[in-house]
Amino acid sequence: MEFITYTNEDQLPLLQRLIETDLSEPYSVFTYRYFLNAWPYLCILAMDEGVCVATIVGKHDITKKGVRRGYIAMLVVDKHYRRKGLGSKLINMIIERMAEANCAQVVLETEVTNTSAVRLYENLGFVKDKRLHRYYMNGVDAFRLKLWMSTIELPDTQC
Repeated sequence: MEFITYTNEDQLPLLQRLIETDLSEPYSVFTYRYFLNAWPYLCILAMDEGVCVATIVGKHDITKKGVRRGYIAMLVVDKHYRRKGLGSKLINMIIERMAEANCAQVVLETEVTNTSAVRLYENLGFVKDKRLHRYYMNGVDAFRLKLWMSTIELPDTQC
């Protein structure tokens, strides 16, 4: 397994195919470009023999209260590669990069019905911050999960 950082538009179809297959939310090419062009170092692709089998996409910004916050926008692991620690590895990699960017917290949303994702994030130290009613276009509620950076210690995750 090779982990690569997004470097150019030629890689966009690799992660786009994977994301469109597994996530319920449809994203336009402009949404991908928003994240990938501004924060390419917060897009990591897991490649297995030239095939993208997992990816994580994020960004960071400043809240209204002046707190630097990381945001995980998308995480997808191909169904044949799940339960092997790949999602945890990608999350820990992006958290490390967000820590290097001096983020004080990391937030994300996930469908309340995606219990394995909720469990994964909670096992990594995220806590449910709020429930967002009918957040997704399919009408499903979301949990906003939050991780405070000062309280974490990143494990050495091997895949």
